[in-house]
Amino acid sequence: MNSLVTRRLRALFFFLALPLLAAAQTRPSVTPLSVAAQSVAAQSVTAPVEDVPFITTPDHVTVAMLELAGVGARDHVIDLGSGDGRIVITAAKRFGATGLGVELVPDLVAQSRDSARRAGVAARTRFEVQDLFATDLAPATVVTMYLLPEVNLALRPRLLALAPGTRIVSHDWDLGDWAPDRTMTLAVPEKAIGREKLSRLHLWTVPARVHGLWCGAGGATLLLRQQYQVVTAQLTQGDAARNYSGHVHASALHLLGAAGAAWQATVDGDTLRGGDATSTLPWRRAEGERCG
Repeated sequence: MNSLVTRRLRALFFFLALPLLAAAQTRPSVTPLSVAAQSVAAQSVTAPVEDVPFITTPDHVTVAMLELAGVGARDHVIDLGSGDGRIVITAAKRFGATGLGVELVPDLVAQSRDSARRAGVAARTRFEVQDLFATDLAPATVVTMYLLPEVNLALRPRLLALAPGTRIVSHDWDLGDWAPDRTMTLAVPEKAIGREKLSRLHLWTVPARVHGLWCGAGGATLLLRQQYQVVTAQLTQGDAARNYSGHVHASALHLLGAAGAAWQATVDGDTLRGGDATSTLPWRRAEGERCG
């Protein structure tokens, strides 16, 4: 049997066994099937990235993924593990976007290219036989994926490094402790995997990187601590210090302090433009551990 097909089948078995694995963790006894599933799972964790099964995304879920990301004519969608190409083709035909689908199975890529021609969107779409970890994600404004959990986690550093405002939509699986901005659940009666006939779609917006010390006018300092899109801040001006908490969405920083005092800024690389009601002067990122 072709080695790629073998890996696909093994990964599919792992995918189907996930509910059994979760249940086995809560039971003192383990059945022979769950032992076998754990063995396959252990192999899959260290297996190459192509060990991701192709499971068709229903059309209404495809549309919902693209709507959740707010895809429009200015967007470039990159679908990781594009299968038969339906996400990229739908993004182009229904939403006017351009797109790239990457997939390891040549037959699926050939099918995708043919489907794009028949749909009249070949000029706005591209499909490549390619490892998703070898794919340049920088051109994407939207990344879509239906991958296994450990692949999502392996991709997370690359996704966080994308341009602020890039939207990411994952079908079913999350990104660990990076909480999604929004999750929606759809009924999928025909779903072939899992006990629940549901699909969960998760949306993230890549936040600007603001962690660290920022320097303002007159010796003011702003110390930002960032965990994904969640931010806490300490603003020091002379002997006075104020604490804030909030979030960064794309390039927009929103903070609230005592009594609802707002502090907002736009992130532009190493410059923050904004502040509170009394000052909107720009702030610059400190080059070291101190301002000055």
